[in-house]
Amino acid sequence: MQIEERRIATSDGHAASLRVHHAGAGAPGLLWLPALGVPANKYDAFGQALARLGVSCAVHEWRGNGSSSLRAGRGSDWGYRELLQQDLPASIAALEPGEWRFGGHSLGGQFAAMAAARQPSACRGLVLAATGVPDARTFRGRQRLGISLFARSIPLVTAVAGYYPGHRLKFAGQEAGRLMRDWAATVHSGRYADYGDGEAMDAMLARLALPTLGLRFSDDWLVPEASLRALVAKLGEGEHRDELFDAARLGAAPDHFRWMRQPEAPAAAIASWIRLSP
Repeated sequence: MQIEERRIATSDGHAASLRVHHAGAGAPGLLWLPALGVPANKYDAFGQALARLGVSCAVHEWRGNGSSSLRAGRGSDWGYRELLQQDLPASIAALEPGEWRFGGHSLGGQFAAMAAARQPSACRGLVLAATGVPDARTFRGRQRLGISLFARSIPLVTAVAGYYPGHRLKFAGQEAGRLMRDWAATVHSGRYADYGDGEAMDAMLARLALPTLGLRFSDDWLVPEASLRALVAKLGEGEHRDELFDAARLGAAPDHFRWMRQPEAPAAAIASWIRLSP
């Protein structure tokens, strides 16, 4: 099936490609936001699986990754504000008229919810895959201690390096310092702050009343079930449904990333949910 690379640009000079997997005229669509540090083309198998099932999929490219015109570094920095106020509105504006849901993987799921809270009229529902609030309190034991200490190290690491050297630290890629400090602030507080709208994002999410599908993977230690529950709890009224994938259902190790290689079962669950959604 056809994959279109649709170039988008923002008012602050950033450009990237929206990667669109077409299912045909009049098909419902899913705007998909990748995990932290993952280029849009890594979701080609997922986008094609959805397109075969009658759902168009437009995959956003994060600033600093893949087709993005920018790379994080000393003197090249951004945070949640730029992603929410510049990049995501540009991708949403580039979508064809029609019925669109927003969804994402890991950090992308959080941003899907935040983008919908900022532009609720553009979104018919949310798909949250292997995602949740990165609140240290939703982790247990050593994992809680580990994520807390890691988040506390980020301001020092980014101040010394001028960016976040994820490839060296074995978590994400070369990321912007402010982006990672915004993430770390949520680890400490469990809250989403005001990212330039004059109102805390938590308050905006509380007004968002949309049907929501959560996809969990049984061996995903990076996102415990409590993390997804904490994100859904921030949302307003709406039907909230979960789908759990174990090895038998997925056909692969059901961890945070492995599902991307065999996305047929998650894609089928999403397509079925979209068909049944009001």
